[in-house]
Amino acid sequence: MKYIDYYEVLKVPKTASGKEIKQAYRKLAREHHPDLHQGEAKARAEEKFKLINEAYEVLGDEEKRAKYDRLGMNWQAGDEFGANPSNMGGHAYTYQGPADFDLGSFGFSDFFSRLFGEDFMHSRQGGGQAGRTKHKGEDIDAEISLTVEELIQGVEKELHLSAPAPCTACAGQRFTQRGVCRTCGGTGFIDETKTVKVKIPAKLHPGASLRLRGLGGKGYGDGPAGDLYLRIRVAPNAAWQIKGSDLEAELMLYPDQAVLGDKIQVPTPYGSVQLKIQPGVHAGQRLRLREKGLPKENGVGDLYLRMRIDIAKTQTEAEKELYRKIRELRNPGRVY
Repeated sequence: MKYIDYYEVLKVPKTASGKEIKQAYRKLAREHHPDLHQGEAKARAEEKFKLINEAYEVLGDEEKRAKYDRLGMNWQAGDEFGANPSNMGGHAYTYQGPADFDLGSFGFSDFFSRLFGEDFMHSRQGGGQAGRTKHKGEDIDAEISLTVEELIQGVEKELHLSAPAPCTACAGQRFTQRGVCRTCGGTGFIDETKTVKVKIPAKLHPGASLRLRGLGGKGYGDGPAGDLYLRIRVAPNAAWQIKGSDLEAELMLYPDQAVLGDKIQVPTPYGSVQLKIQPGVHAGQRLRLREKGLPKENGVGDLYLRMRIDIAKTQTEAEKELYRKIRELRNPGRVY
């Protein structure tokens, strides 16, 4: 009997986590669902679909996966597989179940039936009991972009989530008595959309993950819902250039302020502050305002103000005359 490499079927490495295996299975099951194909392509998709479900039936179950992995190098090499009790923990599994529970109706290969038929029959008989088992729903990973101000001050957001819920047709078991569940495509889940309001606390740093209990996928039976893990990002901002946990902005000064110095109000994400401009600042010079930047894991970043010296668009005749005097003082004896 030819070995089937279930890891290759799901396109995952042997070291893949349970979550990675589940994600790969769902992606492939949707891609090869027979209802999405026609003609000869439909027939090929159906065979692929059955194999994908078979692979997940093994790799998605810790006990089956461990038994599968114990067969060792013979499987990896693609050798012919015989019912050798030493390769299967001392047991040669054959299916001897009742006539109304036919493994073949689920599209499983002889390879699967030979290795897991007895165990599979016992676990699937009386499927209603499995449907009443309590299991926590799936956790969801999502991202949210916040403005600089929202990140610092906190905010309440309305989120539209798509969360997996156990399929009502097969109770999340992926199979019905007629075979692979057509409602969920054999994934055991259907996507359920919901709108929730979440409160984002103040001073979360970009990259932080916020755990929101009970906002993940629905649980099995009376099991609790999973959690939502919300990864925090900072959105681009026209007012502030974001450089890690530091912010940078331009500060426009008039020539007299740059030469003589001044006290001015400048905006920051934390509100307006009074800033003392020392006499003789030059264009491009940066002033540092400590802890006026973004929150970070161990504190708060800084805000840098980059000096820009500009001339007002409109000048009175008196102002122009003063500029002429400055020019004459800088260049005595020169005729303009």
